[in-house]
Amino acid sequence: MPSSRTSSAPQGPAVAGLLLAAGGGRRLGGRPKALLEHHGRPLVEYAVRVLREGGCDPVHVVLGAAADRVRREADLSGCVVRDNPDWEEGMGSSLRVGLSSLAPPGPVDAALVLLVDQPGIGAEAVARVRAAYRSRASLVAAAYGGRRGHPVLFGADRWARIAESAVGDRGARSYLAAHADDITLVECADVAEAYDIDTPEDLRHLR
Repeated sequence: MPSSRTSSAPQGPAVAGLLLAAGGGRRLGGRPKALLEHHGRPLVEYAVRVLREGGCDPVHVVLGAAADRVRREADLSGCVVRDNPDWEEGMGSSLRVGLSSLAPPGPVDAALVLLVDQPGIGAEAVARVRAAYRSRASLVAAAYGGRRGHPVLFGADRWARIAESAVGDRGARSYLAAHADDITLVECADVAEAYDIDTPEDLRHLR
């Protein structure tokens, strides 16, 4: 039986999930965020499942802090896993590593970026943002009460310019601010919560 990508039937866009999971949890006493426990398993596993259930394929994961330990303790089978040796520089370096792992775009039309420390964002929000893809120039973001948040979808034609602008801990924020008029906002406040796990107080969100 031919695969879904080789069938003669019309195909939808190929949207890869890009999970940024390199954070060292500085304000959590140096506990790598990818290994925080959620529903009995490492948080990185939960986030990978969210991307897959939201329709993303393939799934690329960028690790940084305690990367070897994450590989040992978390089940990342079926994922493309990349290490970011410069993870301490901030999210921008992880975004560059992730986009580089997807380039050249080939059959992938867009990357949907999710952060590992936002477990309040589930598969339904991912699916909504993914469904807003229109072309390889698409720029889509979830919104919460009209305010832009994650996940964010980047059409493949934008990857090179996004990578160039991704520095420090700002990730793609500079690029998104400069292209605000191009962004399609998809309201997700009814199905997701965009909190971060940054401090010991935030650990109450984990189950």
